[in-house]
Amino acid sequence: MKNKMICILGGTGFVGQHLVHRLTRAGYKVRVLTRRPERHRALIVNPDVQLIKTNVCSLHDLHGHLTGSGTVINLVGILNEGGRKDPGFQQVHVELPQKIATAAVECGIGRLLHMSALNANAGETLSQYLRTKGEGENRVHAAARDGLQVTSFRPSVVFGPGDGLFNRFATLLKLTPLAFPLACPNSRFAPVFVGDVVDAFCRALEDVSTAGQRLELCGPDSYTLQELVEYTRDTLGMKQRIIGLGNRLSRLQARMLGIMPGKPFSMDNYYSLQTDSLCKKNALPALGITPTPLAAVVPGYLADRHTRGRYNHFRRTARR
Repeated sequence: MKNKMICILGGTGFVGQHLVHRLTRAGYKVRVLTRRPERHRALIVNPDVQLIKTNVCSLHDLHGHLTGSGTVINLVGILNEGGRKDPGFQQVHVELPQKIATAAVECGIGRLLHMSALNANAGETLSQYLRTKGEGENRVHAAARDGLQVTSFRPSVVFGPGDGLFNRFATLLKLTPLAFPLACPNSRFAPVFVGDVVDAFCRALEDVSTAGQRLELCGPDSYTLQELVEYTRDTLGMKQRIIGLGNRLSRLQARMLGIMPGKPFSMDNYYSLQTDSLCKKNALPALGITPTPLAAVVPGYLADRHTRGRYNHFRRTARR
């Protein structure tokens, strides 16, 4: 690849930060577009990273910052819609990818890597997350007719240091020391390691034959949601009883938590969980990547989280 400049949207997120560091180690220069660069000092100190404050929803701003790049990578996504002033699913998952693809074509960029989601489907009628993810994916692939080489990635739930999966379960378990009521306990996932996802992006970046493909990314094993929460509990040495809720109580929990600040769980999450997040054809082996099992990674960062929690408790106690 001749042009080593890559422009990334969503580079300050969980997957994004892992990808940025991997790309710079491989010799790329990375331009990260973000609304709040001051919040991401770990990226600022990297000499091969430009952290640029901009409005990524502005086609004009995208033109200015994509110019000169050889590749653009879109990792932007939301799991739930916020308040009225916050961008929603349609704006983030459909309109933004369309603008990125349009700007890439007009700026003469030849390559676009796009983060989608497993089960993304423009024909989905209940989950707006999956519907908009599917529509956005279709729109960026439609830019192939204008010469843009597009590869999209459809991971199952992603885990790794700093994730919002096992770390979130750990936090919720600490808040419910006796029993943990769990909606949609039988929904199935094939959790994929963030390092494998990043490897997939890097290999597809150098392999033009992946252009036009929609790559499903899964870990080596599948689990129910209840099994994942129980794994978190057992790894942390906790004793809570995990109570799987039936369909009616799961819907009730979604309605109640969906009106709370931050929407810990919403009706759209509930609808998304009605389809198992499992690959029909896992692309990792074809890319030369051996999927990483949970047990090789998760105990390490959960143990570190537990140790840091105890250390902070001791510090607070000592100050009293």
